[in-house]
Amino acid sequence: MRINKYLSSCGVASRRKCEELITAGKVRVNGKVVTELATDIKDDDSVEVSGKYVAPTQRSIYIMLNKPKGCVCTVSDDKGRKTVLDFVKLPDRIYPVGRLDYDTEGLLLLTNDGTLANKLAHPSNMVKKVYSVRVEGEPTDAEIGRLRSGVTFGGVKYAPAQVKRVSCDNNETKLEITVTEGKNHEIKNMIESLGRRVLFLKRVAIEGLRLGGLSRGEWRYLTPREVDMLKSL
Repeated sequence: MRINKYLSSCGVASRRKCEELITAGKVRVNGKVVTELATDIKDDDSVEVSGKYVAPTQRSIYIMLNKPKGCVCTVSDDKGRKTVLDFVKLPDRIYPVGRLDYDTEGLLLLTNDGTLANKLAHPSNMVKKVYSVRVEGEPTDAEIGRLRSGVTFGGVKYAPAQVKRVSCDNNETKLEITVTEGKNHEIKNMIESLGRRVLFLKRVAIEGLRLGGLSRGEWRYLTPREVDMLKSL
């Protein structure tokens, strides 16, 4: 579908007005600015207008998936790897909110509600994401204090995190870490800044929304109350 028609079907504006937005550099497709009016939009493309995701007007879908390891948080993969949509098979066009690394598991939201997706993913909204983390060795109180104060790794600064020491056994420590930024490899890099390795990483909650009893690879629709809670953040 031509990009101006696609934007119009999303309720952005008339086709003529959408063409003006495109030529003004206000539109991104898969993260890149597009100014060519002849651009075609495919089913797996991600489209933003002025920084906000848009999708054709349709029923709103909100899904929680317990993402397993060994799949990527995209709608397609040019390397032939499994994607999260191999687990959530619907005829509707949906996409993941944010990302979890290939070898990270846990709570992932998928939706076609671009407004909510943008709200949850944008760092300025300080949405809390809670992770269960297994770390090699036993981090000292001083190391935990560094995480709580904010660390720098690879030239990138990471904001202070909430950190709870859950248990320590067999030269491994289980931590619960809450962050709000959503930077790439955030938890792993924070732990690496201490000179330690992450052995296991799982996202267990986004704000008041918890993974609960979903098994790896299972998914369910959010309840109306859960959707309202996320929209109210």
